[in-house]
Amino acid sequence: MTKAFKVPHTLTLLFSMMIVAMLATWIVPQGFFQTELTETGRSVVVPGTYELVEERQFLTPWQLLTAVPRAFAAAQDIIFFVFIVGGVLAIARRTGTVDALIGRLLEKHRDRPEKLIFMVIFFFSLASGAIGTAGEYIPFVLILVALCKAMKLDAMTAVGMTVAGYGVGYGVSAFNPFTVLIAQGIAEVPPYSGLWLRLAIILPFVLIAFHHVWSYAKKVKADPQQSLVADLPCPLEGQTQADYPQLNKRHKLILGTFLGTIAIAIYGISQFGWYLYELGACFVGWGLLITILGRLKFDEAADSFIEGVKDLTTTAVLIGIARGIALILEDGQVLHSIVHGLSMPLSHVPSYISAVGMLVIQTILNLFVPSGSGQAFVTMPLMAPLSDLVGVPRQVAVLAYQFGDGFSNMIVPTNAVLMGIIGIAGVPYDRWFRFCLPLLGKLMLACVVVLVLAVLFGYGADYQPQVNAYLCDIGYTLAS
Repeated sequence: MTKAFKVPHTLTLLFSMMIVAMLATWIVPQGFFQTELTETGRSVVVPGTYELVEERQFLTPWQLLTAVPRAFAAAQDIIFFVFIVGGVLAIARRTGTVDALIGRLLEKHRDRPEKLIFMVIFFFSLASGAIGTAGEYIPFVLILVALCKAMKLDAMTAVGMTVAGYGVGYGVSAFNPFTVLIAQGIAEVPPYSGLWLRLAIILPFVLIAFHHVWSYAKKVKADPQQSLVADLPCPLEGQTQADYPQLNKRHKLILGTFLGTIAIAIYGISQFGWYLYELGACFVGWGLLITILGRLKFDEAADSFIEGVKDLTTTAVLIGIARGIALILEDGQVLHSIVHGLSMPLSHVPSYISAVGMLVIQTILNLFVPSGSGQAFVTMPLMAPLSDLVGVPRQVAVLAYQFGDGFSNMIVPTNAVLMGIIGIAGVPYDRWFRFCLPLLGKLMLACVVVLVLAVLFGYGADYQPQVNAYLCDIGYTLAS
């Protein structure tokens, strides 16, 4: 009798991908594009400058091993942010505020879980699409897990609504300064131009995501054994409805300070370019404040913080290993070769097929460059002039980049935010993959329709820059 296949541990999968990346440095031609600094100090590749390295160097197993600690160092920002958020949220739970909030929400939405799912997906997508929020959702995960458990749903539903909102927000982003604004600047189209289409498709894409998550949730509610995580312990196992305290004035005050902390973080992101250091500081300050408001002893708060950090150790390890994959490809000088090789076929097909091809390329590349802004700086200097050669408006090339980056963020294991969310919720990556792959397929099908129609109707054609002489040179270089 054949033994059933067992999906390896997530850590095993990620380290295997590091080995594959190392082997790719032995097989894929090593090359690079010349780069130049922008006015903001960011390094961008120069189209048409790709060349092979003169002396090929193979990464060794020793370099693979050293990439592991280097990857942890490279991902330290998100790792320590996750630690801080987990620790501070544990303090909040110690005050009883989180449990009281869950009980109150349960009273209001006990019979309408579909309303909660839609609201979370919709508002998370709006936030991500407006200011690029992502890691900021991590504090909500355990709250949503507990709420879903009380509604006789599961942790997968909680993760589904969180990541779906995040993915849709990035994919159809209207204003995201870390993706839309950067990509449009590189593509030389006016900032935030083409807004009408991105606003028009937000709700349809939200509805696609809602339908997928709610369809799954209904099956789980009707039969708990249909849950993809039915055999796994819940992070909040043992909590029942009777465990929820009443939401009192002190709890409401703590919740108010939480909203204030989020508002400060959003303002800092939009006005001062804050990122994880500053956001972590906001949560540290909130932790100190709720310790006082919750009338906790400082030793109690310290114990809770440490316990919260301990719970996220596995998550931190997965985040560090995930960063190592792209690090090896960069060290082996094959990342630019992959970009160059994938871009070549687009010059030989009809324009609407080229737009879909750009979507495929951006989706694949997001596995190696999960940073939205990083992917924009790597690929858009190539895709922008290439789009002119194949008759695709540059605005459509930017849209293909958004789709490829945003939606694949929901499933690629190199995305640190995703790994952090599923890690906190106790959902193994292989189970999440089974849940998310059909959703990604639905969203990508909708993306194909939008891109084809955008090309056929000339979306963004009015913004095409006049660079014909330059493009002739680039076209000659790409074709040769």
